[in-house]
Amino acid sequence: MSAPADSMKSILFALGANFAIALAKTAGAVFTGSSSMLAESIHSYADCGNQALLIWGLKESKRAPTADHPLGYGKAIYFWSFIVALMLFSMGGLFSIYEGVHKLHGTEPVKYAWVAVAILAFGVVAEGVSLWGCLREIDKTRGDQTLWQWFRSSRQSELLVVLGEDLAALGGLVVALGFISLAMLTGNPMWDAVGSICIGVLLVFVALLVGVEVKALLVGQSAEPQVLARMRAHLEAQPEVAQLYNLLTQQLGGEIMVAVKARMHATGSEAGLIEAINRVERGLRAEFSEVRWVFFEPDLHD
Repeated sequence: MSAPADSMKSILFALGANFAIALAKTAGAVFTGSSSMLAESIHSYADCGNQALLIWGLKESKRAPTADHPLGYGKAIYFWSFIVALMLFSMGGLFSIYEGVHKLHGTEPVKYAWVAVAILAFGVVAEGVSLWGCLREIDKTRGDQTLWQWFRSSRQSELLVVLGEDLAALGGLVVALGFISLAMLTGNPMWDAVGSICIGVLLVFVALLVGVEVKALLVGQSAEPQVLARMRAHLEAQPEVAQLYNLLTQQLGGEIMVAVKARMHATGSEAGLIEAINRVERGLRAEFSEVRWVFFEPDLHD
């Protein structure tokens, strides 16, 4: 089995990179008067806030079960991930579009454009390092899946969000760099405003993609398909299990609830049947460390 992805490491990595970039962009926006730079600075500060929410969500998801929440608080991370997607959509995307439209007919040229270019180039490098750190953690679990396949099947909403933010941030920086360069070459500040609008559209698109995936987790999804297939194969291979009728799973943050319906081999006694079920449950938990709850129903028919 591959090592689990360290979501907290990816979040902290992105938080440090985004805060440094946000400070540089803010100084650049004030110094140059660039609307693309201002849009990017707001985006970076929003990313910092988003990562703080993800850290809070991970902490809350580890709370112990209570009488009101007998299956724990694992899904809390999905809620906060969805909030982050909404913030990326509104504070990042919509604000960038508004800023670009507002300055679309402006005539004031970008001041000190080379300073803006230098800061954006620094941002591209820093965000690239952050994206590399995120991809390194993702690679621990995605196996032979493409990145898009992993994105569609992963149950780690916090990693989905960090990946989406990093890709959007890197893309936004490249777009801002390109349009500021156009404004410099043509002397027309309109290109800077167009760049801000394009950044906003990119952020809205990424936020919608992330939001759709996190919504599915909030509603309730099974364990990842490859994990589910391995569980089924594991249970069918147990000597105590004569036939596996049904296997249901529910992903609850970093933990999984499992419900099994199976025909067991005869043991000759009620106590023997109970012990056989207990052995199967212990084996399942030993093989799949993320399994927290197991509900086992022995039956003679499906």
